[in-house]
Amino acid sequence: MPVDIHNPANPSEVVGTFPTMSPDDVPAMMATARAAQREWARIPQPERGKIVDAFLDALQARTEDIATAITREMGKVIGESRGEVNKALGEGRATTRRASAPIGEVLPSQKPGTVTYSTRRPRGVIVGINPWNFPFSTPIRKTIPALVYGNAIVLKPSISTPGAAFIMQEVADQILPKGLFQIAYGSGSLGGALTSAQGVDAISFTGSVGIGRIVAQAAAANLAEISLELGGKNPAILNDASDLEATLDQIYMAAFAVSGQRCTAISRVIVRRDLEADVVAGLAKRAKAAIIGDGLDAATTIGPLMGEKARADVAGFVDRARAAGANVAAGGASVEQNGGYFYAPTILSAVTPEMEVARDEVFGPVLAVIPYDTADEALEICNDVEFGLSACLYSEQTPLVDRFVAEAESGMIHVNCGSFPEDHAPFVGVKNSSLGVGGSNGASTLHFFTQEHTVFRKGQV
Repeated sequence: MPVDIHNPANPSEVVGTFPTMSPDDVPAMMATARAAQREWARIPQPERGKIVDAFLDALQARTEDIATAITREMGKVIGESRGEVNKALGEGRATTRRASAPIGEVLPSQKPGTVTYSTRRPRGVIVGINPWNFPFSTPIRKTIPALVYGNAIVLKPSISTPGAAFIMQEVADQILPKGLFQIAYGSGSLGGALTSAQGVDAISFTGSVGIGRIVAQAAAANLAEISLELGGKNPAILNDASDLEATLDQIYMAAFAVSGQRCTAISRVIVRRDLEADVVAGLAKRAKAAIIGDGLDAATTIGPLMGEKARADVAGFVDRARAAGANVAAGGASVEQNGGYFYAPTILSAVTPEMEVARDEVFGPVLAVIPYDTADEALEICNDVEFGLSACLYSEQTPLVDRFVAEAESGMIHVNCGSFPEDHAPFVGVKNSSLGVGGSNGASTLHFFTQEHTVFRKGQV
C-alpha cells in the first residue's frame, strides 16, 4: 500500500507517495542480494572502489534533488540538507580511498617452510536500518563500506523520510550490478522481517535504544554481526574561554542544528558557576534571534520538528523541567505557523543533574545549563548518564584537557570545538550509545564489513 509523506512545516502538503513492501517480500530480496554479492565479491577490491566512486559521483549530480527531498520530508533547513549530502559524500570518498589499503598481516610461522598470514573476506549480505533525521548520510555510512568491501546491502529507510533512499536506488540501478543495492520500504514489521531473515550476515542499525535491543535479539538468533548506533545526552563542559562569544556560537550551533534532532547534538552545557549568568544570557540571546519557519525558506534558521508526537514530547520535557524548578531563559513554547510542528529553541537554566531533562534524550531544540564548582563535579555530571556518544570541553588549561580526554565516558571527544565528526574518522559511542563497532571510517568499519581468515600455507618439500 502506498504511503503519503507530508511536509512537517505544512502538514496539509503531500510531498511524495512511495510504494511499500511486505515481510513476505524479504526472502526473495535476500536471495537476489546473495546472488549479486557472490559476483561482486569476485571483482578486485580496488576495482570495486572505482565503481563505488562512480556511484558517489552520480549521487553528487543529484545533490539538489536529495537535499530538497530531505527538507520537504523532515523539515531540516535547506542549507543543512545540502551540508548533509556533501558530508555524506565526503565520508563515502574517504572509504573508497581505503579500497587499496592493506587488510591483513603476515605472521612469523612456528613451522619451517610455512607462511602464515591473515586476510579478510566480505561478510555477505548486510541489512541497514536507518532513522528519519539523517535520511541520506546514515544510509551512505552503511552502504559505501558495505559495497567497497564486497557485500550486498538491503537498506530500509525510515517510513517517514524515504525520498533520499529512493533516489539512491535510481542511481544504483544505473551504476551498480542488479540486486547489489536494494531498498526495502515499509512499516516496522518489515524491519523485523529483515533483521530476523535467514541469510543475513550483518545488521547495521541506527535509532533508539529500545528498538536497538530488539534488533540485537534478532541478530543473536542468526549469530549475525551487529552494529548499533543509538542515542546520546551529549555534554559541553565550559570551564574557560579566551573568546566566550565565539565559544557560545559553537555551542549554540552544535545544540540547535537540525532543530536539536541529532544524536550528537549538545543538550547539556555544564558551566563553571561564575560564568553561568553570562552563558545563559548569551545562549538565550541567540535562541531569541532564531528565525523559525519552513526549511526551504532561505531565511529560516530553525525548521519544524518531525511530527506532532515529537513536538508534544519536547513540550512535555520542558513542562516537567519547569515544574521541577528549571527556569526558561528563552523559548519554552510551541510556535504556530501553517499548522507546522514548530517549537521555539529553548534555553533552560537552574537545571540540576538529577532532573529528567539533564539525563534523558530530548531530541529537540532544548539546551539545559547546569552549573558546577570543581573539575571533579564537572566530570561527574558529564559521565553520570546512560549514554556516551559525544562530549565537548572548552578550556585552555592543559591538565584539565588531559584529564577530560582520559576520563570522559564518550566515544567521540571534542576539545574546544563543537560535536561535529570529521569525514574520515570513526563514528563511535560507548555505554548505551552503541553496541558493536563504530560507523563511518576507520579500522572498525573494515572489521564490521569483512570477516577475518588465517592462512597456514606450507610450500612444496
